[in-house]
Amino acid sequence: MAGLTTTIQRFGGVLLFALVCSPTQAAANCRAVDFEGNGYAVCSFDPAQTSLELHWRNGEGVPHRTFSALSDALAEEGAQLTFAINGGMFQTDFTPVGLHIEGGVELRPLNRYDAPSGMRPVPNFYKKPNGVFYVTPDGAGVLRSEDFRDRSPDAIFATQSGPMLVIDGDLHPALIEGSSDRTWRTGVGLSSDGQVHFAISQRHVNFHDFARLFRDELSCDNALFLDGGRGTGLFAPELGRNDFSWHGGFGPIIGAVER
Repeated sequence: MAGLTTTIQRFGGVLLFALVCSPTQAAANCRAVDFEGNGYAVCSFDPAQTSLELHWRNGEGVPHRTFSALSDALAEEGAQLTFAINGGMFQTDFTPVGLHIEGGVELRPLNRYDAPSGMRPVPNFYKKPNGVFYVTPDGAGVLRSEDFRDRSPDAIFATQSGPMLVIDGDLHPALIEGSSDRTWRTGVGLSSDGQVHFAISQRHVNFHDFARLFRDELSCDNALFLDGGRGTGLFAPELGRNDFSWHGGFGPIIGAVER
């Protein structure tokens, strides 16, 4: 059995003390990162060592909406949620906007549509190319939606969001350096060693700076925006985080689960 250690984290001038089992996957992989003056919480996982899953609804077909509800549902199965982050964009009834694969079952299809004609500004999901984060028996990946469709990986879990932040080492061409469009943002990227990196900004950042975090700090050749503003949230007990969404809850949730 892992031994108990005391960890101390500082967030917003407050010291947080927590007893955690050491070592654990989540405790070892979540950390504070400062990149070019912007603060982030970053959680990194080896998908060969950690079960990364997508969850949307409980056994009664009702969206979980909160990290606590998902944690409780997993606990009833004898599993433990050790990390979670909002898992992609959703409609007002918490239905995913795009592709959602859970346990190998496609619950929502790949969304290949453009934004409705005349809609301005164009919603982030439709700032093409958008993309898919997915998990297979052999690892995980981030692909443009078109590439995911063409390659048809054997995904056990998958979520579609957008826009892509980094595409084969290049920033999404629509991202503007110095943009005043700043808000809280979350994303996921994959580095060349197969590690999956999730990040949430601690304060408002623009798309360009957020994308460069993945490419230049986390060495991700491909990265995907998950959501922004009031739809962002992180569950990382060792960082003292169990966020909630000001939209009334989350739709899809990405979690690290110990079974």
